Amino acid sequence: MKWLVLICVLLNVNNEILVFDKAKQTKWYVTNDDVMGGISTSSMIHKTSENAVFSGEVSTENNGGFAMTRMRVNVKLDDKKSKIVLRVKGDGKKYQLRLKADRSTRFWYIQSFQTNGKEQEIEIPLTSFYPSFRGYRLNLDNFSSQTIKEIAILIGNKTNEKFKLEVEKISIR
Repeated sequence: MKWLVLICVLLNVNNEILVFDKAKQTKWYVTNDDVMGGISTSSMIHKTSENAVFSGEVSTENNGGFAMTRMRVNVKLDDKKSKIVLRVKGDGKKYQLRLKADRSTRFWYIQSFQTNGKEQEIEIPLTSFYPSFRGYRLNLDNFSSQTIKEIAILIGNKTNEKFKLEVEKISIR
């Protein structure tokens, strides 16, 4: 009977593609609005077995207004996978989750999510991610790729604000 339970648990895990988990060391890169003259600051700190913490301060000075953290991934999707699932603890602010099907493209597929100040699990359908470049929606189809090569989290609410988002897990189901 114990083996049956173990097999069921393993099958349940296999129904999920793990993109990020706090127990696995992952390299995150930070890109802030200083690439275009802004002065926003942020960091993504991840110590193994602790939530990754994306925090900083967004400033709209000098035509700025965003902070972003991103990581390279190599996720192959099948037709059964239809949503991305975030397990986060936010600060009540709105963020964007961003996907790239190919690292060489200049645009992202984006979808916003709202945090509530508590631990929460947020499910976002993959097909709801729409293409955007520098804040402008592109006249292209929504996300439909069978691969994800890069994933990012961005805050850019057109206001000066401090922020903190803890990321425990990102998966695809």
